[in-house]
Amino acid sequence: MHITQGQFSFLPALTDAQISQQVDYAISKGWAVSIEWTDDPHPRNVYWTMWGQPMFEVKEGAAVLDDLLACRKACPNAYIKVNAFDNTRGVESMVMSFIVNRPAMEPGFKLVRQEAEGRVLRYTTSSYSTDTPAGCSHG
Repeated sequence: MHITQGQFSFLPALTDAQISQQVDYAISKGWAVSIEWTDDPHPRNVYWTMWGQPMFEVKEGAAVLDDLLACRKACPNAYIKVNAFDNTRGVESMVMSFIVNRPAMEPGFKLVRQEAEGRVLRYTTSSYSTDTPAGCSHG
């Protein structure tokens, strides 16, 4: 299973040079850049853990890449993404988000069926990654 969230998710994994180009583009637009990671990539899990502080006035992409490499080292089996925010109108809006790291084995999702009153069936998806304690390796 290959999680497809954010920009570039249907493409092969970006190289560090390609990530650097995207970060440089975001900086050239004046966007704030941040790095987030998670063990649970469920599409409704919008609260990933932030790595460090958002970089609102970063001038060089190297600072972002240094943080990314530190996050990869600390969380090698996590999903890691780079986000860019545009606050030119006074309201922060995410304008760029893409995954830059994945676990060696992506655990995927299971379909959970729940029977309710009156023969009603409800379905939801649940991430296999939540079957292990947070921070545990899957690969």
